[in-house]
Amino acid sequence: MQENPPSVKDIVKVLYGGKRFGNHVDEVWPNLFIGDMSVANDRYRLWKLGITHVLNAAHGRMHCQGSHDFYGSTVDYYGVPADDSPTFDLSRYFFPSAEYIQNALDTAGGRVLVHCAVGVSRSASLVLAYLMIHHHYTLVEAISQVKECRWIFPNTGFLKQLRALDIELHKTS
Repeated sequence: MQENPPSVKDIVKVLYGGKRFGNHVDEVWPNLFIGDMSVANDRYRLWKLGITHVLNAAHGRMHCQGSHDFYGSTVDYYGVPADDSPTFDLSRYFFPSAEYIQNALDTAGGRVLVHCAVGVSRSASLVLAYLMIHHHYTLVEAISQVKECRWIFPNTGFLKQLRALDIELHKTS
């Protein structure tokens, strides 16, 4: 059990550390990728990466119109209609998205792309929640894990929601 989870301000300091540039897509956990809309909209690139599952954290938003029809029968699709706004309640998608990612990774040959428009806030937040829920990472540990591979910067509202998840998951039994 962690004593006092760091404040959002302290978490932001952790986020500012390390690499400050991003690729269009990065593998941040074995067979788990975070990417932006340019990768998500490039079926050939997804095929080259071996992506079998796509979690779109900006479903229905401009330039992020992913669907089962777009990806066809070879890629499983899950859409989360999130706004990249500090007032948006992304937390209601933490557990369903984490389950989707885990089930996809448990599938033989499963490779998952989690994306949003830029691949630093909505998608990163859902991947952080996945690592916290399924791998029992604290929020700071999850951020450190992902930041080894990708620059991420969830908005302050999402950080508050992730911090609340962190507190909930690490309460004493």
